[in-house]
Amino acid sequence: MTVLDIAEVVRRSGVPASTLRFYEEKGLIAPVGRQGLRRQFAESVLERLALIALGRASGLALDEIGGMFTPDGALAIDRQLLLAKADDLDRTIRQLGALRDGLRHAAQCRAPSHLECPTFRRILHAAAQGALGETVPPLRRRRINRTGTGR
Repeated sequence: MTVLDIAEVVRRSGVPASTLRFYEEKGLIAPVGRQGLRRQFAESVLERLALIALGRASGLALDEIGGMFTPDGALAIDRQLLLAKADDLDRTIRQLGALRDGLRHAAQCRAPSHLECPTFRRILHAAAQGALGETVPPLRRRRINRTGTGR
């Protein structure tokens, strides 16, 4: 078995040491030993970190990801959970698509005021009813300077 020092795991995975320690606390990864104060990991930790990254990118919570590993470390993917997450992503994609279309319409609308535009009023009403966003993740806002370009 190839053993990697924590610094090598950081270098090869791109995951910061603090995150590795956090994942260890959560039971997602485990060192195979120590050399002095430095944790040592089996090379297989790199694949596990890739699986964790994939789960996080898919919107899974760390507890959900942890539940996909058996006590002996084998992978036991919950297919129903994946299907439910895929359904959540479909809903989010539809909501984000509607928001994108609404933003484009608002940017190009020829009505004298956005509040006079029936399409914009429908979007505004949907937002007031909460239809646009409980599952939509908050978007990072860009600051706009006076010329209208991002900063």
